[in-house]
Amino acid sequence: MPTTRFTFPGHAGHDLAARLDMPTGNHLATAIFAHCFTCGKDILAARRIAARLASMGIAVLRFDFTGLGHSKGEFSNTDFTSNAQDLEAAAQALRERGMPPSMLIGHSLGGSAVLKAAPEIAGIKAVVTIGAPFDPGHVAHQFDAALPEIMSKGSAEVSLAGRPFRIGKQFVEDITKTALAESIAAFKGALLVLHGPRDATVSIDNASQIFLAAKHPKSFITLDDADHLLTNTADAEYAADTITTWARRYLPLRVPAPPIGVPEGIVRVSEADADGFLQDIQSGPKHHALADEPLAYGGTDKGMSPYGFLSSGLGACTAMTIRMYARRKGWPLAHVAVDVSHGKVHAQDAGDTGAVKVDQFNRAITLTGDLDDEQRARLLEIADRCPVHKTLEKSSTVVTSLKA
Repeated sequence: MPTTRFTFPGHAGHDLAARLDMPTGNHLATAIFAHCFTCGKDILAARRIAARLASMGIAVLRFDFTGLGHSKGEFSNTDFTSNAQDLEAAAQALRERGMPPSMLIGHSLGGSAVLKAAPEIAGIKAVVTIGAPFDPGHVAHQFDAALPEIMSKGSAEVSLAGRPFRIGKQFVEDITKTALAESIAAFKGALLVLHGPRDATVSIDNASQIFLAAKHPKSFITLDDADHLLTNTADAEYAADTITTWARRYLPLRVPAPPIGVPEGIVRVSEADADGFLQDIQSGPKHHALADEPLAYGGTDKGMSPYGFLSSGLGACTAMTIRMYARRKGWPLAHVAVDVSHGKVHAQDAGDTGAVKVDQFNRAITLTGDLDDEQRARLLEIADRCPVHKTLEKSSTVVTSLKA
């Protein structure tokens, strides 16, 4: 996943730090991710969701709001309205790059911000919120003890998530008076609400209020045991999978037709977790799978192993080839099942005197239906005509190059 770092002017003209995660293949759409209150663009949830969307052709802009992370400006001079204005500035920066956004994703208060900004940004077809408060003033409970000082002195330093932040009076007044119901109702695109019932920071009631205020099409998906920040990798992965699956329905993800004569489309494999072995496998915008290693080998067992995919290719091709032949003949084949096991055997078993091991695929085929013995024998012969079977039996050549 190629990532470009750049800055763009925020609502007050300060340079905001951004990362643009681009698809390796066709660029089909663009999204903006708005991070949670006092978080940043590089938290786990943002990184994982951006990676999954990029793997299916959707570029994702992640940026730090004014005064946070690597962005310029004073956080104490910002408020909820300025966050929404920063989102509009991000959309403008993308338009200037020829990449107008069609989806907004917001986490926590960032979710509230995308709900407010969505009706004001042309071309937005889909909005996703994750643990978002219906009432932005909800975040004030995180610094209740400092509210008297903030209101009397104009600002106060508070500790949030173990870090010091200066909260200004204008921020408190802005979140207190902001109501989102009107903005939510005004949005004419699709809405996906993600929220965990055990979220101890923003209660699940907020998701209900957002959902009820929105017009159709709208969807609500529970995040079960996930905490507010999706700190568990599995929860971030689930949210990423859910968003990418949902987005296919509401974004026009049309892949350009390949040139005449080119081989079957490219399968793109992208590392999902640099600390483990999890891989995103994408074949066009519609087909996604996960590859991994078992727990015993240091993986997380979230997908088949590479050899598992190899065996599944042989099994699937075998069943399809048998079905095609039986259909053409009009034979009463009701069902096909193929069990494939893969192992290594010594080459001398195949007549070679060397000590080299060769791959052996054991394939057991079950044919269900009112077939006679001659038909069953013929279908067994046809199994050997499977293109993947023929490829595995031949000596293939793998040509490897390093992309710039």
